[in-house]
Amino acid sequence: MLAIRSEAPAPRHAPRILALIALCLLGLASLAACGPGGASNARIQLRDDHIPRVKSILREDIEAHRVGVRKAAKLLSRGFVLTDLDRREREMRRVMQRIQEAPRGIGEFVFSPMAFLAAVGADGVVIARDMEPDPMKGQDFGQRYPLVHQALAEGRPGHGLAEFPSSVEGEPSSWSMIFVHPVFHRAQVAGAIVAGIPLWRWAQRATRQIRVERAPEIEEGLTVWAYLIKGDRIFHYDTPPDLDAAMPPISEIWAGLERSPGGFTGELQLLSRWYAYGAIPLEYLGDDMALLMFRADPMD
Repeated sequence: MLAIRSEAPAPRHAPRILALIALCLLGLASLAACGPGGASNARIQLRDDHIPRVKSILREDIEAHRVGVRKAAKLLSRGFVLTDLDRREREMRRVMQRIQEAPRGIGEFVFSPMAFLAAVGADGVVIARDMEPDPMKGQDFGQRYPLVHQALAEGRPGHGLAEFPSSVEGEPSSWSMIFVHPVFHRAQVAGAIVAGIPLWRWAQRATRQIRVERAPEIEEGLTVWAYLIKGDRIFHYDTPPDLDAAMPPISEIWAGLERSPGGFTGELQLLSRWYAYGAIPLEYLGDDMALLMFRADPMD
């Protein structure tokens, strides 16, 4: 059975008593239509509005970053042929930083949720990323990530999920959506550009975008949160610890998606407030990817 694991930049643990309360509250949740005082409107809004919108946001981000890495590959192409390795690293890092800044940067990157932009040599080894200190420098992305190998060996761009080992011993690895584009010089592959969006940051970006678009309702008390699920892990950031503790186990989410492959909604009561939740698979991101969203309507 899948076990829930909460993924955020700094792991947080809800108090044991809160977890026990949350488990009791889950008994109030139901996949059927709710009764008086429940979250029927919130479930409808999740199903018809928020979840479709977040799916669109994720697709828009994918297309934007495919375009962005293609532009970056062209702008950085000259740097790949510099023979002074120290100068090459410095100049590439400077350009990668500049193209993420308004007003002259690459538009698709200026408000991007990506966490890194990196230049990879023809040998598959990272030349530099867009910040210092640079823990990625010297890592063999070509060997580690098939998409990078594909770009270098075949000259083909691509995007997909990639796992990054933790730099802190004992902490779990992280997952990112990466975008890779080959860099050409005189019709030969000289390297590749790689951009990465961590799943926790992508979930945060989706939540923020919904809140921006629903700003008047948010001010009135509407609550909306988005989580991304990959397998037995859930990715999020800055979400309420009591909601994190009260959400259904991931095993129940996947079981619900097996019963209802097109998605489903449910509800729970937390601290006298009703929350609706909805889940839907994200096959275009991966067979083990899903979106989980929560909504609580303003309290009277």
